[in-house]
Amino acid sequence: MNSENTVAPDNQEDRLPAVRLMASPFAALGKKAIRLVNNLGAAGIFLFLAFAGIFRPKQLVKILHQIYYIGARSFGIIALVSLFTGMVLGLQSYHALVQFGAEGALGTLVSLTLIRELGPVLTAIMITARAGSAITAEIGIQRISEQIDALYTMRIDPLRFLVSPRIAAAIISFPLLTAIFDVIGILGGYISGVLLMRASSASYIYRIQSNTDIGDIADGFIKAIVFAVIVSTVSCYQGYFAHMRTDGHGAKAVGLSTTAAVVLSCVLILVSDYVVTSILIGG
Repeated sequence: MNSENTVAPDNQEDRLPAVRLMASPFAALGKKAIRLVNNLGAAGIFLFLAFAGIFRPKQLVKILHQIYYIGARSFGIIALVSLFTGMVLGLQSYHALVQFGAEGALGTLVSLTLIRELGPVLTAIMITARAGSAITAEIGIQRISEQIDALYTMRIDPLRFLVSPRIAAAIISFPLLTAIFDVIGILGGYISGVLLMRASSASYIYRIQSNTDIGDIADGFIKAIVFAVIVSTVSCYQGYFAHMRTDGHGAKAVGLSTTAAVVLSCVLILVSDYVVTSILIGG
């Protein structure tokens, strides 16, 4: 009886390394899940506090400045990308439709594809690459150089001073740039489909007018607003907490935060595009 009692603990101790080895992947997965939930909660609170600061006095000048930086200065890249996107879409669509004798539907296909999907998504991705990365780097540098701490010392709310105008400017700029993308993209489809491939000009324009309604445009603008909130929040959040990264410090932390902001924003744009599309179609 005594010998059995002395052997059992030894067997249990021998099994512990094997149990720990088997549980280690689940422990790592659990840690990542907890970290993800914590980050989502922190980002939600971050967005709520920053959004509340939009409606404080003396924000108009800062918002206009950010509209110029995020919106007006992104016009060139948006126009260029939209033109060639429309041209490629018109070219590919024409070759696909002509096989079924349905080239008259070219205007419908180009306009609805741009207005409902490609316009909001590509506009958001282009703004993320140009303005979102710059926002993260700018706020990150202010964080590691202790400029944000100085704002606390002067009793200035950093969220209201730095983040709120950028979120407001993004919400205003994204739908406007999306509309510009749609118009120039449709023009690009006209150039390749009508001028180059000799499709009917009257049919192209008529199909756009007859098959595009206000609901399609509203769906595109809803997506643009959702993308604006995502991109501005992720970019500002990554820069604001750049000093808390565990994989780098100083300038390296800013670079890593900028990369993370761009990658995460693009992934969330595509994921939210599917979610919003499902909701709009289901509604």
